[in-house]
Amino acid sequence: MKKTIGHRGIDPTGETTYKKTTSSALKGAIQLGITHTVGSLSQKPERDVLLQDFEVVESIFFPNEGSNLTPAHHYGDFRFKTYAPIAFRYFREMFGIRPDDYMYSLCNDQLIELSNSGASGSLFYVSSDDEFIIKTVQHKEAEFLQKLLPGYFMNLNQNKRTLLPKFYGLYCVQAGGKNIRIVVMNNLLPSSVRMHLKYDLKGSTHKRRASAKEREKAIPTYKDLDFMQDMQDGLLLEGDMYNALCKTIHRDCLLLQSFKIMDYSLLVGIHNVDKACREQVSEEAVAGAMDQRRPPGQKSLYSTAIEAIQAETGGTGSLDTEDKTGGIPARNSKGERLLVYIGIIDILQSYRFVKKLEHSWKALVHDGDTVSVHRPGFYAERFEKFMCNTVFRKITCNDAVGITAETAAETAAETAASSSFSGTPGLAPTNQSLSPSQDTPRSVGMDLNTMSTD
Repeated sequence: MKKTIGHRGIDPTGETTYKKTTSSALKGAIQLGITHTVGSLSQKPERDVLLQDFEVVESIFFPNEGSNLTPAHHYGDFRFKTYAPIAFRYFREMFGIRPDDYMYSLCNDQLIELSNSGASGSLFYVSSDDEFIIKTVQHKEAEFLQKLLPGYFMNLNQNKRTLLPKFYGLYCVQAGGKNIRIVVMNNLLPSSVRMHLKYDLKGSTHKRRASAKEREKAIPTYKDLDFMQDMQDGLLLEGDMYNALCKTIHRDCLLLQSFKIMDYSLLVGIHNVDKACREQVSEEAVAGAMDQRRPPGQKSLYSTAIEAIQAETGGTGSLDTEDKTGGIPARNSKGERLLVYIGIIDILQSYRFVKKLEHSWKALVHDGDTVSVHRPGFYAERFEKFMCNTVFRKITCNDAVGITAETAAETAAETAASSSFSGTPGLAPTNQSLSPSQDTPRSVGMDLNTMSTD
């Protein structure tokens, strides 16, 4: 039976399609296109990013029989477009991603299609080394990201510690008369770590409960009402960690509000260390797969949850991410040790006329303050309050389940033992003030607050 969600469908052979292009053909086109664009970009000299770089679009045609610039391939003819190549090269450099590593991760092995891709109608792929996510996006989303780039550039120069998505590339595959736009981002939930719980949280309560169909999945994605019911005491964090997290959320919300962005979510993955130890799950297969992956030392900087919220400590530079999963140490109300993986997702929504109409209509039927679609200022305030008051809570010094540096290190050690994945970070000392990166920013002569997305 044919099933279509948005542009995503299933062909008669059972293969996933997107805009009637099979997933295998799309993956092949993506890998051919990225190989070419990264290779050609390496021949261009390093230089500062200019304002006009954000508007550049490069295009290359890949005929089936090959050309003097492109190899022959067994897919249909397609054209590959690269948006703002110089700007995205700078972003990748900022995150410590070398061109050969980027190309190797995405193009050396088959991309893995994620089956639990949600109700958006998008396709999701993950690189074989677990480092990158590739997502198909709609035309309006890609267009909005292009408009965001100068402000995104300015924000990253001021502060690399953010829970916002790390955008590494924006591309378009033109095949069969259709435009398939894709964005390359950081992977928030490492597949080498078992997620016992997963939540998509907006700070909204109207119909924010996982459906019966969603609950049937092996790892359902629960929502706000589910979290409030199942984890009434929230996720308990040590004081410095809690303060750093809330400051990061506050700063990110201010930025999203300035761009009139709303309807974003906090994706939360929870690994229960004590439960994993009790289950005594054998991860030999995972360990064997990891041995076949990239050599250590290639993970991008600032891409893990703990890096996103922790300030750099004096003299140590950025946290060492080699072979580390980057979960944030926490506890639940039972005192069980957790590792929490978080990131803000779905930020490519601008509060425009259609969304205003949607909220106005919902507000007539329901309480306007509880629906997910809301004006950006209110949305940001509600989001921040929910995350820092309901989802995450600070452990007081008198709390019996307080997390110390020793218990965090123990958490990391036992996680490594249970998942055959060594080097999970413990609880590092965190500065109360999150100072901007000391790197010298490159200027494009723009004030972030003057950027308009309307």
